Amino acid sequence: MTEKQVNPALRGALEYGPIILFFAAYTFLKDQTFMVAGTEYSGFVAVTAMFIPVLVAATLAMWKLTGHLSKMQIVTLVLVIGFGGLSIWFNDERFFKMKPTMIYLLFAGLLGFGLLRGESYLEAVMDKALPLERQGWMLLTKRLAVFFLLLAVANEAIWRMMSTDAWVNFKTFGLPAATFGFFMSQAGLFKRFGTDEEAS
Repeated sequence: MTEKQVNPALRGALEYGPIILFFAAYTFLKDQTFMVAGTEYSGFVAVTAMFIPVLVAATLAMWKLTGHLSKMQIVTLVLVIGFGGLSIWFNDERFFKMKPTMIYLLFAGLLGFGLLRGESYLEAVMDKALPLERQGWMLLTKRLAVFFLLLAVANEAIWRMMSTDAWVNFKTFGLPAATFGFFMSQAGLFKRFGTDEEAS
């Protein structure tokens, strides 16, 4: 099924809006506690409980508008619900902080498994958006698998060794900036291995 085109501003709002709302809500509620059914919850856990339905709504809206969800979007949603739900159920913020680690390890593992089979699963997902020669896809996949592993290590180090404030800033700003920086750093690869679809 062909993905329907969506206004870039609306797409950006649906993709990044929930993260910005999480950051804003945490900033205002981080020092508060909430009593629910006799159990006291920190501001972080309360914000996590708010974030889950917001992300679900944004993901469903994206699916409704485009008629398509990427595998990454689906996996992210499932892990947010799973690890966010565990944080709420056990009243333990550590589960939600582990979520990025699990996402990046899963993606690195999938890309690595494909490479062991001589395939680039990244190409299967992004081929139309980013036309490259096969050698370019294999190289980009290797680099991205290593990058995901480094992000997983960074997330573990930050949430275990630094404050919750530092982790929220890392999740909200650090991870997107690192991802943007990674793809910008691959400009030489895109130029060297890029293909001209019109010539094919």
